Amino acid sequence: MSPERKRLLNIIVLGFGFMFMFTAFQTCGNIEQTVIKSFNSTEFSGSGYTSMAIIYGVFSASNLIAPSVVAVIGPQLSMFFSGLLYSGYIAMFIYPYTWSFYTASVLVGIAAAVLWTAQGNVLTINSTDGTIGRNSGIFWALLQFSLFFGNLYIYCAWHGHDHITDKDRQTVFISLTVISLVGCFLFFLIRKPDPESAPSDLSEGELIEDSSIATSPHASLCSQALDAFVKACKMLVTKEMLLLSVSIGYTGLELTFFSGVYGTCIGAMTQFGQDAKGLIGLSGIFIGIGEILGGGVFGMLNKYNCFGRNQVVLLGIITHFVAFYLIFLNIASDAPLASEAGTAMQAFISPSVEVALLCSFLLGLGDSCFNTQLLSIIGFMFHDNSAPAFAVFKFIQSIMAAVAFFYSNYLLLHWQLLILVLVGFLGSLTFFVSEWVVQSNRQQSDYDSI
Repeated sequence: MSPERKRLLNIIVLGFGFMFMFTAFQTCGNIEQTVIKSFNSTEFSGSGYTSMAIIYGVFSASNLIAPSVVAVIGPQLSMFFSGLLYSGYIAMFIYPYTWSFYTASVLVGIAAAVLWTAQGNVLTINSTDGTIGRNSGIFWALLQFSLFFGNLYIYCAWHGHDHITDKDRQTVFISLTVISLVGCFLFFLIRKPDPESAPSDLSEGELIEDSSIATSPHASLCSQALDAFVKACKMLVTKEMLLLSVSIGYTGLELTFFSGVYGTCIGAMTQFGQDAKGLIGLSGIFIGIGEILGGGVFGMLNKYNCFGRNQVVLLGIITHFVAFYLIFLNIASDAPLASEAGTAMQAFISPSVEVALLCSFLLGLGDSCFNTQLLSIIGFMFHDNSAPAFAVFKFIQSIMAAVAFFYSNYLLLHWQLLILVLVGFLGSLTFFVSEWVVQSNRQQSDYDSI
């Protein structure tokens, strides 16, 4: 097998591993607030929004030490052990207790930081400047198939149910736990790329381990961990990362909205009838279709240099603004906070299932626009320090997601949408400036080499 095909196969295996894991976890996140409202046990007093706020809060704090973990045990084992903790969180819903719910939330927050730092590392060392955009698109499209399969199962299982029984819950979460474990073991199929497959300007050590975590064989594990931590802290305050931080932060806010809040809103709309709970799964499917379409198409466009990163991000923010406006008109403002009985408040228009699902698709498409281009630009700008770069990316994204899950417990829908619009607009502007800086530096480098 040629070195290039081996690296592409690694990206595909990475994508399938994440697809299985997040088929389970993203489906869990999409339905957990609705499931919690239906618990028959009076001993459980947890909140899905609070759990997600804990996960992303711990996630953000753990991102600065995640490169140290990846440096010590390697990206493959990092992803495997992190995946086991994800599976434990999902399994907790089979027989839930408040203490185990919040304990598992903390552990998943730590695991998420290690998992995504290792993922960024594997993506980068299996890519060159010419393939990073394509590989980002392939990975993103495979990852987002998780939204399709998991939510299709939820739609079929809960279609026509106006209440989720204990048996319904246990069946779903046993299945999701098994699916998550399959993803964990797929990571063992990833192989180190061959040294000869390295671009000419990379050393063998940089290719095999990535210069962000490669160290002398005589270095102690403590020095490796400390070096990775210092690099992550320094990178956090570089002008390049600070410029990208607003657009990264926006992806954290809208991640919260489409993965936890919007599905809850749809399930609370009594105007949708008995199908409202099943529509949570159908909404997730349409989000997944948008994500898959965006990841696949933008990966191919990047490969053939059809569009630059700015054009894709512009499409993403326009798509999201259209979705936010339609959601504002179609969904009652108190839907995020409604009880299991749902909301009786009227929206600005007669609520439409078709409009709700169109918005789901637009949310997924816009999210893929932002994330594929952020993966691409960060992988390009920080190719030789990918582990700390992706750790900082996830640090910023997750802390904003934690903030959003926290305020989702209190803010009505229209205030949440206003926050998304303002931060999305600013994030798009700062991304445009970042891309302009990258292109200016590239042109200057080409000029100097003549």
